[in-house]
Amino acid sequence: MTETELIELRPWAEGDLPLLRRTNTPEMWKHLGGPESEQAVLDRHQRFLELNGSDAGRMYVILVAGQPAGSVGYWEKDWEGEEVYETGWHVLPEFQGRGVATRAAVELARFAAVDGTREELHAFPPLVNAASGAVCRRAGFGLRGECDFEFPKGSWIRCEDWFLPLVAPS
Repeated sequence: MTETELIELRPWAEGDLPLLRRTNTPEMWKHLGGPESEQAVLDRHQRFLELNGSDAGRMYVILVAGQPAGSVGYWEKDWEGEEVYETGWHVLPEFQGRGVATRAAVELARFAAVDGTREELHAFPPLVNAASGAVCRRAGFGLRGECDFEFPKGSWIRCEDWFLPLVAPS
């Protein structure tokens, strides 16, 4: 794949549970507290499905040449007294380092600007995850600074607060 090869974002569907399981590895969750239990994966899948049936955000499968390469989404978050969208992504190891996450984040921001109701999109990569910080920078996010962020629930990690104003095309 080249940096110019197109990606596609397809709405998360019932049949995407195997992709969620493929991304639930020690390598892919090393900055986020480790892999989730099977029940937590099933619960996450259900939340993704429910999110796509609401006005609270969207989850997508990232496709590269028709093949699932990961996931990306946005959802409502109350952040420092403001209603914003939070975003996050997981890209399978064989697709990492090829611009997939950056292009998915850019496309997702376009979707959130058109379909969403919030003015900003935020990403909170852990300080130790330089690759995700680089995705934010390359996708046009601005860095607000460091923050403490709860993830998973009950566990706090030191993160960067990256933001992107959402402006719908006129």
